[in-house]
Amino acid sequence: MTITLALALGVVIGVLLGLLGGGGSILAVPALVYVLGLDIEQAIPISLIVIAVASAVGALPKVRAQQVQWRLAGVFAAAGIPATYLGAAIGRHLPQAAIMIGFAVVMIAAGVRMLLDSADTGTACEVGNDGINWRRCAPRSIPAAIVVGLLTGLFGVGGGFLIIPALVVLLGVEMPIAVGTSLLIITANSAAGVFSHLDGPSINWSLTTAFVGTAIAGSLIAGHFGTKIDTGRLQHWFAYLVLAVAAYVLVDTVFLH
Repeated sequence: MTITLALALGVVIGVLLGLLGGGGSILAVPALVYVLGLDIEQAIPISLIVIAVASAVGALPKVRAQQVQWRLAGVFAAAGIPATYLGAAIGRHLPQAAIMIGFAVVMIAAGVRMLLDSADTGTACEVGNDGINWRRCAPRSIPAAIVVGLLTGLFGVGGGFLIIPALVVLLGVEMPIAVGTSLLIITANSAAGVFSHLDGPSINWSLTTAFVGTAIAGSLIAGHFGTKIDTGRLQHWFAYLVLAVAAYVLVDTVFLH
């Protein structure tokens, strides 16, 4: 029964990933905790495996199309990966209730971000023919990378809802390149997150394989057919769903436990 549920949940998360990009994975941890009954320590590495694999698959066409800023991705990964290990270490010393409340706050931030959906491009860090202006870029990109890494290690989220606005609004990267670069950063951080959680509770690999397998299949199918769907309206409905799940997590954690 649990494997069947994992297969079904994987399809749902995968379809959301395919239609909405990295943000679709933010429901993976609540689904694993509340539907499959896993502890948060078991749910986070499984979520990170899904995010890492899905982001890597999503990044491949962007790499082929050269819609990636490799050096910027490298800076984010170099600052984010140590922060991911730090986030995982902090999480080991926090009670599950504290992590769930923090996760709900992250979900609220992600939901609000999806509703605002500002596509304005900043000019703080020009990425032109001469390369990146690191003097202006580093002070903005490194703190953002550290915050994203901490969230990845602590809560098992990819952080795309923070990376893309950081790249677009703070650093002036064009949206198509920001999406490709973000997927590379999420892949690196999530893979590091998986390794940082390996010394925790043992991962249920049969359940993980079922969840990841159907998530990737669902993502690829939804990505193929998603071009015909109004993703702007879908993103707004998904944002409301994320906010509703965040409210449920808060009520369950604070009042029902």
